[in-house]
Amino acid sequence: MGSVNNDMSAAVRRMIAYIDAHIREPITAKQLSDAAGYSQYHAARIFKQHTGRMPFEYIRDRRLVNAAISLRSGKTRVIDVALDFVFDSHEGFTRAFVKAFGIAPKRFASVPEPSGWIIPYKVSALRNTDWEVPKMAEKTAIIFTQIVERPARKLLLRRSKAAEDYFGYCEEFGCADDETGASIPWEIVSKIKEALYEPVGLWLPDNMRPDGTGVYAQGIELPEDYSGAAPEGFDFIDLPPCKMLIFQGEPYADNEFGQAITLLWERIEKFNPEVYGYEYADELAPRMQLAPYGWRGYIEMRPIREIRRK
Repeated sequence: MGSVNNDMSAAVRRMIAYIDAHIREPITAKQLSDAAGYSQYHAARIFKQHTGRMPFEYIRDRRLVNAAISLRSGKTRVIDVALDFVFDSHEGFTRAFVKAFGIAPKRFASVPEPSGWIIPYKVSALRNTDWEVPKMAEKTAIIFTQIVERPARKLLLRRSKAAEDYFGYCEEFGCADDETGASIPWEIVSKIKEALYEPVGLWLPDNMRPDGTGVYAQGIELPEDYSGAAPEGFDFIDLPPCKMLIFQGEPYADNEFGQAITLLWERIEKFNPEVYGYEYADELAPRMQLAPYGWRGYIEMRPIREIRRK
């Protein structure tokens, strides 16, 4: 029985590899069944059994993910991207994109975000897969990961007394805006014009957390030579240059906020950066979360460094 299951898993991996290699071309059921070594009926059945999706649902999702990456990397003519990924028309591609991501492709391309996605978190890249994780596809579709360079900089932050997360932090400081849920410290740092990036929530490593302070804080990254005074109750941490690994989940409806965060945390917990030659380096910077907006998905980042091979 075990050898049969192994054969089926290998067949699914062959189908996924074929899809990835031919994602910009028409793909037929016969081509997939040939790659699997099974009949068309059995190829489709075992693919659904192991991944939770029929092959052409998976193909559509992979094309939409690759189209999103293409839109982020400078190719912003929607019709060009649609044709690249085998959509028959601008209108059909736009409808599929909006349904998948909750935002029109033209708007998605125009929103300023860091570019250079380098590690799409996809089924075929899961480490030591036993097909348990792919079955989660019905709960969430895509997690992007991206590596960005951060320069030496200052972190301006307001520490908590005992908060371990956003909710505990708001209990300590209150919220300045009941509609957005922004805390009062968040509102303060949002007004600093010299900021390098947007405000962040922070889980501080032990080497950046004095006794008697909480794990969670909020703040903003500023240029290394920033000379402004810290607002009352705030202080600075000097952060060295480092790489940050960014995790970005799917767009979500506002009423799915909690589920979106939980699912991303589950995927982060399973993600192994060593597969890509990196390891976490938590002493270099806090783990950070960006403001959650449903249209772009929930985003967290964590410091990493390259593994030195002996």
